[in-house]
Amino acid sequence: MVEVTVTPQSSLADRPVQIRVQGLSPSQLVTLRAWLKDEQGECFQSRAFFRADEAGEVDPGLHAALGGSYSGVWPMGLLWFLQPDTLFRRLVKRDVAGSPFRVRLEVLDGLSLGTDPREQPLASCEAERWYVGPGVQRVPIREGRVRGALFLPP
Repeated sequence: MVEVTVTPQSSLADRPVQIRVQGLSPSQLVTLRAWLKDEQGECFQSRAFFRADEAGEVDPGLHAALGGSYSGVWPMGLLWFLQPDTLFRRLVKRDVAGSPFRVRLEVLDGLSLGTDPREQPLASCEAERWYVGPGVQRVPIREGRVRGALFLPP
């Protein structure tokens, strides 16, 4: 049974995570796809092609991506190379304290280039990427023409 995991499942957006796929056949070609919808409903996604090792595992921190959104060894590549489906959109988190970005990670059999919603992943999981840690207080700043926010640790 194929399984994809993200460790830790919930983390701050600037912290590294480990992505692992287990249960594949040795040397199996797979596509790892990451996608999320921002607060306006815009979809951002990335994908990378991998060949499983002799144990049937893929770890983007150890194994080089053969192509897709990037190539080579990039442990966080699936998160760093997220691109909008609509040109000229930017991935911006507006409500930094209220909710995380929920990134969906999927493992697809073979080399998958399409975005066919009927395409069934072999495995999937979800990771939360928070922009403000627990207990951090956000204080709005308005002084003259200056606007901003002060984030105070607990």
